[in-house]
Amino acid sequence: MAEHHSGPVEVGASMDYAEHEKTYNGFLFAAKYGTMMLVVLLICMAVGFFTAAGFVFSTLLFVVLTALGFYLL
Repeated sequence: MAEHHSGPVEVGASMDYAEHEKTYNGFLFAAKYGTMMLVVLLICMAVGFFTAAGFVFSTLLFVVLTALGFYLL
């Protein structure tokens, strides 16, 4: 029938907490800067499509806001 174990279920290798910390920090970095890039892209698309600014100004605004975002974050 059912087996009753008194010890731990998993007795594999010990956890590598330093590697977990590096992975988590990498995820936070990607999430933070990825969100910033998407917000900047949406702002620049709105400026390019809904104003008379045009593609060139919108692209320049994207570069400037991205640089500013990387500096501030």
